Amino acid sequence: MLVPALLVLLFCLRGHAGLSPHFLQQPDDLVALLGDEARLPCALGEYWGLVQWTKDGLALGGERDLPGWSRYWISGNAASGQHDLYIRPVELEDQASYECQATQAGLRSRPAQLHVLVPPEAPQVLGGPFVSLVAGIPANLTCRSRGDARPTPELLWFRDGIRLDGTTFRQTLLKEGTTGSVESILSLTPSSHDDGATLVCRARSQALPSGKDTAITLSLQYPPVVTLSAEPQTVLEGEKVTFLCHATAQPPVTGYRWAKGGSPVLGARGPMLEVVADASFLTEPVSCEVSNAVGSANRSTALDVQFGPILQARPEPMSVDVGEDASFSCAWRGNPLPRVTWTRSGDAQVLGSGTTLLLPSVGPEDAGDYVCRAEPGLSGLGGGAAEARLTVNAPPIVTALHSAPAFLRGPARLQCLVFASPAPDAVVWSWDEGFLEAGSQGRFLVETFPVPEGREGQGPALISVLHISGTQESDFSRGFNCSARNRLGEGGTQVSLGRRASASFSKQKNLVRIPGSSDGSSSRGPEEEEIGSGEDRGPIVHTDHSDLVLDEEGALETKDPTNGYYKVRGVSVSLSLGEGPGGGLFLPPPSPLGHPGTPTFCDFNPHLGMVPPCRLYKARAGYLTTPHPRAFTSYSKPTSIGPPDLAPRTPPFPYAAFPIPSHPRLQTHV
Repeated sequence: MLVPALLVLLFCLRGHAGLSPHFLQQPDDLVALLGDEARLPCALGEYWGLVQWTKDGLALGGERDLPGWSRYWISGNAASGQHDLYIRPVELEDQASYECQATQAGLRSRPAQLHVLVPPEAPQVLGGPFVSLVAGIPANLTCRSRGDARPTPELLWFRDGIRLDGTTFRQTLLKEGTTGSVESILSLTPSSHDDGATLVCRARSQALPSGKDTAITLSLQYPPVVTLSAEPQTVLEGEKVTFLCHATAQPPVTGYRWAKGGSPVLGARGPMLEVVADASFLTEPVSCEVSNAVGSANRSTALDVQFGPILQARPEPMSVDVGEDASFSCAWRGNPLPRVTWTRSGDAQVLGSGTTLLLPSVGPEDAGDYVCRAEPGLSGLGGGAAEARLTVNAPPIVTALHSAPAFLRGPARLQCLVFASPAPDAVVWSWDEGFLEAGSQGRFLVETFPVPEGREGQGPALISVLHISGTQESDFSRGFNCSARNRLGEGGTQVSLGRRASASFSKQKNLVRIPGSSDGSSSRGPEEEEIGSGEDRGPIVHTDHSDLVLDEEGALETKDPTNGYYKVRGVSVSLSLGEGPGGGLFLPPPSPLGHPGTPTFCDFNPHLGMVPPCRLYKARAGYLTTPHPRAFTSYSKPTSIGPPDLAPRTPPFPYAAFPIPSHPRLQTHV
């Protein structure tokens, strides 16, 4: 019985030990906002004695209303052991370490730290609420937060709800480590588009997660923002165009200035300019410069001017040897780009297109004028053609020209036409017993002179004339050779002299007709009778005497009552004319100004298939004692080589006019 009793007593003693005072709840660290209420819980079990709270080790007292601490009190059901500490409103001085103590039981709770949070004030933006900036100039915006905010607030920048980057944070500390102020600096380079924009600086912290905002409005000063337009932008040359210069600026626009191709447009003021478009507007843009107090801005635009082709570079004449390549180039400018074609002068066949024409391994048949042609543009203006001559250097080509038949013992003239490039070194007449290049020799006289450019620009040539004074029987049976040579070779032809029947004359008015010639300046009455053959009839020369006698050889004999002033010798009539070499008298060549329908000694009609071009000499006496000082300088291939083409409208030597040779020396006989 003793053992069970001891066990019961031991159990009772253990049960009594479990009912000793203890903490049912201890305070924890607490964060409270300034001005809010703070509650630190404390609950004890199996304890009905004195309970007190300490602040940083200082006892607040044992009464529940805590006299002397007006904002502090202890609340809760004391019978159930509830002893909570309340603080209201929380102030910065309340931030401390608190303990709940059961003094009679010797119990102390763990320390509980009360943290007092101070929300930030609304930040301040320096210069706000309207901040004036200059567009294009870097600037700094400063947002500052002052006060005892705990913890230190974070300053953020926003625009249209979007956070901005590029900020710099700076914090200023006061004495004893407390925060004095914080700043956030936003760096930006504003543009005219930022005018009127709203920026927000927000201060936020743990005490105020939503933060407090301060907004500012940007007021931008900026130079003009210019837009330039043209109406219409695409235009034909000669049409009117209006340019409009629109500008926005702060402060307002103070002036406009217009320029074209960098040169000021005089008299142009205001935002509108009217012009008449031409080709220069395609490469010389029109610009508008607008100014205000901050600065200026310039915009330019070029018109799409459509204009016809304009020749920029003409093709250059070329001279090449046979077998070499030849090329021509020309340049046309236009919008749209003109189409350029190449043809030969007088021929519609297109030889090529583009700015360059290449003629490989040219021959004499390639000589002539080549045409670079551009078609007119959309406006129908411009266009045209430019020519250049190709001269093919080759051995001379010599062709006999028609020579009028001559009377026995009368004057005669033989002619040849020479084409040569380069210029011939010499043109030589030769016959059985001799040759002659220039000047006179016995009965013979040689004249050589250039022929100007003929029709279709076929190039220069020269004519060599062999004059014979007092023809002999052998002159009609022999052959006369006309030859020419240059550095590329030699060419020649044979010319024969035809014989004419005897002369005829009229006795009615003492008129003498010169055989083998015709002169439109001679005057004849309708009653004048012409006697003799119907062959080539010469001009009638009036005399005051009728004592002319025709001998058995067909020669004219006369008594000379003028003592030599008028001489009639052989078949040559001298009217103050000079005597030719060898004692013969040369008949003065007819005037080249005569009617082209009257054939003369230079009658090319049988060869050229066209109206005789001209007469070779003026109607006055004289002759060239030396060749023409300059024969010619270039050669252009005729349309054929060899005998002349007698087909109609295909002249082998299309020359329309010949020069009137000058006579360095005139001889007169008195």
